[in-house]
Amino acid sequence: MTIAAGTPGIELMERAGAAVADAVTRRGGAGTSVTVVCGPGNNGGDGFVAARILREHGMQVRAVLLGAAEELVGDAAIAFTRWRGPVLPVAALEQDAPDLYIDALFGAGLARPLAGDAAKAVAVMNASGREIIALDVPSGLSGDTGRTEGPVVRATETVTFFRLKPGHLLQPGRELCGPVTVADIGISAEVLDPIGAKVFVNEPALWREAWPHHAADTHKFRRGAVAIIAGGIAGVGAPRLSGRAALRIGAGLATILCEPEALSTHAARGPDALMQRAVPDAAALSAFLEDPRVAVAVAGPALGLDLRAAELVKALAAGDKSIVLDADALTLVAGPLGGAAAMLSQRGASTTVLTPHDGEFQRLFGKEPQIAGEASKLERARKAAALANSVVVYKGSDTVIAAPDERAAINVTGSAALATAGSGDVLAGFVGGLLAQGMPAFEAACAAVWLHGRAGEERGLGLIADDLPEAIPPLLRDFS
Repeated sequence: MTIAAGTPGIELMERAGAAVADAVTRRGGAGTSVTVVCGPGNNGGDGFVAARILREHGMQVRAVLLGAAEELVGDAAIAFTRWRGPVLPVAALEQDAPDLYIDALFGAGLARPLAGDAAKAVAVMNASGREIIALDVPSGLSGDTGRTEGPVVRATETVTFFRLKPGHLLQPGRELCGPVTVADIGISAEVLDPIGAKVFVNEPALWREAWPHHAADTHKFRRGAVAIIAGGIAGVGAPRLSGRAALRIGAGLATILCEPEALSTHAARGPDALMQRAVPDAAALSAFLEDPRVAVAVAGPALGLDLRAAELVKALAAGDKSIVLDADALTLVAGPLGGAAAMLSQRGASTTVLTPHDGEFQRLFGKEPQIAGEASKLERARKAAALANSVVVYKGSDTVIAAPDERAAINVTGSAALATAGSGDVLAGFVGGLLAQGMPAFEAACAAVWLHGRAGEERGLGLIADDLPEAIPPLLRDFS
């Protein structure tokens, strides 16, 4: 559309090449030796532009081309003629490693494994120990899935254009890209208008307008009451983490609904703000949830896998309350309760949020034909959300949040510190606490995941799950 509106393709290529050249000049000045490894398409054309600009800046530049120069066409051929320098074959890469490489072999649209000279070029660059600036995506990486089926460049930095692609955010692509710079080369945002944006980076701009705000005359039930469905005495900690998280993120009331023999143990534990009640069976749960002031139920953390647990989850799914299902509840849905699609797809307007890690996701959806063969985590999550008529939080270092209407967000916050027992229980509580305050399910899940990640970043290695709810209040100041 940008080209159709009058911007020549070669002008966009010039801007792209200049953006890559800028990234290189931030790392080295005149005299720096740079090898630009160009592919046979437009990515290679961008590389030739960068090579010309860097040579004009006084760098020692050599260009290597995969294939024959006479096979270049269109804008790439124009960029090649403007280079006016020698062009070396891939075999030349094995001689005299430069200070820095530019990987301009292939872009995000590559749909096949690298082989032959392309694979050889990648191997030489990776083995050199030198910095590599990748153009668009590291060669060999799928821009759609973040996956690779063969050799792939391990970039020091990636420069892309217009907007981030899923492959920049989904693992292992995120690690392979290094820091990603998005360069504005004049592509209009209107190119998305005909299709409408459906996939987003999870950041506050996505959900800030839906953030709950409370007037001065509010009270605890207006701020939302959350029921935490708990198991027996052997699993007291996990549901309390969820309840504490719901309170810290702003819910007005959280009540643990546990087996009768666990009630005294819960009562002896803090915080005092967390309520508890004995719920022996599904009938007692249904009676509690008849209270219209209870907005949301969170089930799964240390719930157990016994008959009581199964009956409680079944009752939640059959009811009209918003529910967040995690951990044991997901295992029950995937097994004895018959599967997420069959059990949850008919909930209608009721809100359901599922928070599986990869193993739980595979148990829930791995045998669904339309999901089993899907390479992209993003698309697996979107298809699962549609099947189960639920918001799916597909957890991991590249958590994907997907809604039944095809919207999806890829999260970018978090750290290895979150890989600790109870972290997921806290996240489920965050989601429940925001739902209880009236936030729509997709936006609530996105906000909860983002804040959970930021809390992990703030506390760092050494945190335990108990620390995460306590890290939330300072983060909420930006949204009050």
